[in-house]
Amino acid sequence: MNEHSRDARREYLLCSACGLVFVPSRYFLSPEDEKKRYDLHRNSPDDRGYRRFLERLLHALHPRLAPASSGLDFGSGPEPLLAAVFREAGHAMTIYDPFYEPAPAALGRQYDFITASEVVEHLREPGRELDRLWNCLKPGGLLGIMTQPIVDRDAFPRWHYKNDLTHICFFSPGTFRLLAERWHAEIEFPEKDIAVFRKPKINTGNQIINAEEP
Repeated sequence: MNEHSRDARREYLLCSACGLVFVPSRYFLSPEDEKKRYDLHRNSPDDRGYRRFLERLLHALHPRLAPASSGLDFGSGPEPLLAAVFREAGHAMTIYDPFYEPAPAALGRQYDFITASEVVEHLREPGRELDRLWNCLKPGGLLGIMTQPIVDRDAFPRWHYKNDLTHICFFSPGTFRLLAERWHAEIEFPEKDIAVFRKPKINTGNQIINAEEP
């Protein structure tokens, strides 16, 4: 691991193997403080701007899905609007969130598709968590991830996205491409902050990159 950057509050490390930038665990908030920050989010279902933001993930996945597909919204948050958007489009949705909908049984099933909107940047063990999600996909299933792609090193100190203390890992398209290669998955980037993975219809084995601190 190499130091990528640091600011007055945190250090940021770069995984030389996969390009993931992440903060060491000593900077993680306690679960209680983390939840307090999420409780401040005001993502109302009546907020048209927020709905349009989430609908971009629907537009990325829906044309690739069969009618009435089964989906999991991972990290649904206090207002599971994304699941509602997919239900309105005719799909059956299950939600999981470690703070607001901690239902372990939801992660013991398989789905036609999984959504993770503004979630992966919060993961303390991104390799383990993404591998678990991948195993929850049926063969041929889709995983749609929405997160802000990391900016270049010179712009990183001014990047607003890193200033949220619950954001602890940052992905690049290259990191996602390597992940797809290890999963033997197809990958598309319908928008700059959306990655869509398709699981092979024949299981070729699951591998996952996992950045670890030295």
